[in-house]
Amino acid sequence: MSKNGLTIGILTGGGDVPGLNPAIRAVTLRAIREGYQVIGIKNGWKGVISIDRSKPLDQQAYCMPLTELTVNRIGRTGGTFLHSSRTKATRVALNDLPEHLKGTYTDEYNDLTDEAVANLNHLGIDYLIPIGGDDTLSYAVRLHKEGIKVIGIPKTMDGDVPGTEYCIGFSTCITRTIELTHELRTCAGSHERFLVLEVFGRNAGFSALMPTIGGAADRCVIPEFPINTEHLTELLVEDRRNNPSNYSVVLISEGATFNGMDTVYADSETDAFGHKKLGGIGEMIGKELKRHSSKFNHGRQINIINQKLGYLVRSGQPDALDSIIPTTYGNMALDLIKKGESGYMVCVKNGKFDYVSIEAVKKDEKGQSIKKVNIEKYYDTKRYRPIYQNIIGDPMMYLTAD
Repeated sequence: MSKNGLTIGILTGGGDVPGLNPAIRAVTLRAIREGYQVIGIKNGWKGVISIDRSKPLDQQAYCMPLTELTVNRIGRTGGTFLHSSRTKATRVALNDLPEHLKGTYTDEYNDLTDEAVANLNHLGIDYLIPIGGDDTLSYAVRLHKEGIKVIGIPKTMDGDVPGTEYCIGFSTCITRTIELTHELRTCAGSHERFLVLEVFGRNAGFSALMPTIGGAADRCVIPEFPINTEHLTELLVEDRRNNPSNYSVVLISEGATFNGMDTVYADSETDAFGHKKLGGIGEMIGKELKRHSSKFNHGRQINIINQKLGYLVRSGQPDALDSIIPTTYGNMALDLIKKGESGYMVCVKNGKFDYVSIEAVKKDEKGQSIKKVNIEKYYDTKRYRPIYQNIIGDPMMYLTAD
């Protein structure tokens, strides 16, 4: 039992990013020093719905008490040692029900929110701190409405959680993308090719736009604007011609489209939130670039180096920002808990640390994040590159809170 009788639960949901472990560590160390007990819930919302209320805490497979010793070294490591999942607790398939609930629920898909609320109460959790993107935090909104005291922490390397100008994982994603692109330049230059790199970014193009601003690429293709591949080829041939090493680079968001085509999916399977796995747009655009290249290169085709950066940009230890900001976010969450506040998400707003209603995490009618690149202000739709003017007074990293 904690000194002051309060217990905090913490979980991570969705994709892993560097910065999750520093946040877990910050919450735990501060909470223990404030006299709270901390329980780590494994595997995100899957862990919450899998609690067996016939068993005490020390026999729960998805729970672990967190101590200073448990978390002291994890702050400099990547990923999440609490593990994660993409479980949608409002739509759990019959085959995915926890063993002890099979037979209790019989629909093809089941809303286990009542179980989640009862499980958290069974564990004696007074405050829940979920760390995640809009999918994870949108369910936190539901629990908040059900009476669970929630303080959310935003995370996603895509940078598209509404309500905040910074999400854990974004800086490391951008840093890795710039580093890896520069590493691959030697190959592109040696063979005088187009370097085509596919990066993450389902609905928003921040993870392609920002590295391009940082000098990683000549052009970028983002989900917010479908491009014409023939025109992109013309631009890249121009960039290649102006480069002493005779190559050019384009970054392509995985959710990008071209010439009226729909989004490209790696396969037809969907996760619990209905998201199909993206992948393949970089390769498709690469083939188009090669096909069109002879039109602008005196009849000679230009070969392609095509690389999907994928999990390389979300692996490894966090960079400086993703070590500092998660630690700050964790302590901000504890500040709110000490004040007795709940139903909020910590954030950066107007360049300052702040907090907003967790209901700021909204989605559009298609279930997609409403936060996207402002193409009128930040993306040149004729040149397929960032706009670099009239920036004074804008938020750092071009990320608004809404």
